[in-house]
Amino acid sequence: MGQKVNPIAFRTGVMEGWRSRWYAPKAEFAKFLVEDKQIRDFVKKHPTQNYKAAGIDKIEIERTREEVKVTLFVARPGIIIGKKGQEVERLQNEIQNLVKRKINLKIEEIARPDMQAQLVAEKVAEQLMRRSSFRRTMKRASEETMDAGARGIKIQLAGRLGGAEMARREKQISGSIPLSTIRAKINYGFAEALTPQGHIGVQVWINQGNYGEEDNVDAKAGQASKGPKRSYKR
Repeated sequence: MGQKVNPIAFRTGVMEGWRSRWYAPKAEFAKFLVEDKQIRDFVKKHPTQNYKAAGIDKIEIERTREEVKVTLFVARPGIIIGKKGQEVERLQNEIQNLVKRKINLKIEEIARPDMQAQLVAEKVAEQLMRRSSFRRTMKRASEETMDAGARGIKIQLAGRLGGAEMARREKQISGSIPLSTIRAKINYGFAEALTPQGHIGVQVWINQGNYGEEDNVDAKAGQASKGPKRSYKR
């Protein structure tokens, strides 16, 4: 089961909350679902701005009768906010023009990016595209995540690693990854490295401890959080 089920989907509705929170009648459900997909793709694959460099971990969408609340969880919020908030206002207006609805854009800062599997996967993929050694890249990413306070990490690469003619899989495991334990907070991320030899898939699982024990993870690891979590609102 642990190899076949997305750990986040496995826990959604039980231990994890939904990333799209709204209710719609059957006639409008498909339309809203497509809008959510358009918003996420537009932010992550913006035609003119490289918002991916900000380290977007996830995008949560909540709908009310009057507006659509979009919350971006990012590692470097300054890239999206811009000087005096001009960049975030422009992005909000662009999303409003895209979906033709009132948008309330909110930015949340991630205190420890090395503990987020999606950001780690994208970082590994970026280094692979720079022709870095895949074994050295996996080892460095594992060490940085464990030093940040994680209880375990698993990184798996699949594709033509090192330019080999035959595709294969390589993995690096540190600590404990209990994929079948629902109360274990397993964060999952996936990214693709677009190399000249072909695509290399990067999967990352990070054990952040158990649900409800977030405050104890730093104490057990002997580290304090790097900084308070800040929220940015218009």
